[in-house]
Amino acid sequence: MHQDNITAIEIAASLVEASASGISATVVKLIRSGEITTGTRLPKVRDLARELHVSSATVSAAWKNLRSRGYIDGTGRQGSWVSSAAPRVGPRRFDFLSSYLPDGAVDMTYASPDPQLLPDLRKAFAYALNIDPELHSYTRQAITPALQTAIEPHWPFKAQQWLAVSGGFEGLHLLLQGISSPGEKYAVADPAPPRILDILDRCGLRPVPVETDEHGPSPSSLEQALNTGVAGFIYEPRCSSLLGVSMTSNRREELVSILKKHEAIVIEDDGAGDISENPLLSLGNFLPQQTILIRSFSKAYGPDLRIGIMGSANPRPIELARETLKFGAGWVSRILQNSLAHLITDKESMHTVAVARETYKRRRTLLARALAERGVSPLSHDGLVMSVPVPSDARSQLVLATHGYAVTTSELTRISHKQPFIRLTVGVLSEEQLLEATDAIALASRAPAP
Repeated sequence: MHQDNITAIEIAASLVEASASGISATVVKLIRSGEITTGTRLPKVRDLARELHVSSATVSAAWKNLRSRGYIDGTGRQGSWVSSAAPRVGPRRFDFLSSYLPDGAVDMTYASPDPQLLPDLRKAFAYALNIDPELHSYTRQAITPALQTAIEPHWPFKAQQWLAVSGGFEGLHLLLQGISSPGEKYAVADPAPPRILDILDRCGLRPVPVETDEHGPSPSSLEQALNTGVAGFIYEPRCSSLLGVSMTSNRREELVSILKKHEAIVIEDDGAGDISENPLLSLGNFLPQQTILIRSFSKAYGPDLRIGIMGSANPRPIELARETLKFGAGWVSRILQNSLAHLITDKESMHTVAVARETYKRRRTLLARALAERGVSPLSHDGLVMSVPVPSDARSQLVLATHGYAVTTSELTRISHKQPFIRLTVGVLSEEQLLEATDAIALASRAPAP
């Protein structure tokens, strides 16, 4: 098939059913298989209708369906073509970012915790194996009683419905599948984690950028996004995974005053969790019926726990996410849930997390001071991450690669955010290693744009 266009005859040859749903399903299959690629022009409505012996209304309905799901762009005299943002089977942004690791390079891409700073899981698992009478049952629970009891005092607002999930991103995916319709728009704090943008693509949803500054999401930018008719607002309340920015209390008040005038749902992604040096300031304290908080625990307690918790004062969204979960495993391992329950209430484990939090802070401070001595000012930092402004994503990445370092750039994380930056992680590098990287980072921050 041609790269620039596909004919009505070629689509007809792959068609199983000459209906609107059959036509759209065929085009989706061709896109996912790679047989037709980004920018490929589709045949005119009347030409395809004539070839398939169906009405133009049938083809128009198929095109409308594909457009609402984000697979195609264009309309009217322009014709239609495969969208550059067409949903893919896999997370294309995340896969791309995680694939760039030169041989022998020091990996500063993943925001991974230091294994030496994680709590001992043995006591937690022993506790989990002995506490739950339902351990060997197929009973489906949204959350174990032990975990709900452990987390409830630490939730920033009164939740009525809970759901344990296999990490924060799975929670977001389940939620959006349950509550959203393809074609809807969501306001998203910009820049955004690649996984969030990939999930939106996968669900056929369109991101509307909300600018972020050192205080959190911009109120004026959020209001502009809300006025476009978005279904919801997705953001990270503390230690954003790219910039390391946490929302201030004043900024929270400003956002609340805007959001309470709209019906948009608020989805909070607390990915850093307890390793952030900032408190969790949730909009749910003021907008409990609009807010769904998703908390992750992997960075503080262990990546392999794969546990996230969703909670809301509004039961319906959580119930819909749980219904979606039933298509898969149906519930999260009670062993993992109860292990987490032990970890977040055990004094020894809590002390370990507190030590980790201070250690990461010391590493970030050390790196920030060393960069400042070289004339480089980070945009922000918290938890495991630090962001540094650069003139060019590609050039800075290349400079660091030649010095043996792999970093995440902002290229696939920015929706409309203008300032390129690199994200550095301090989780698995010693203070000595961070200082060794400083000169290379400083060079990358001054690498000119092509």
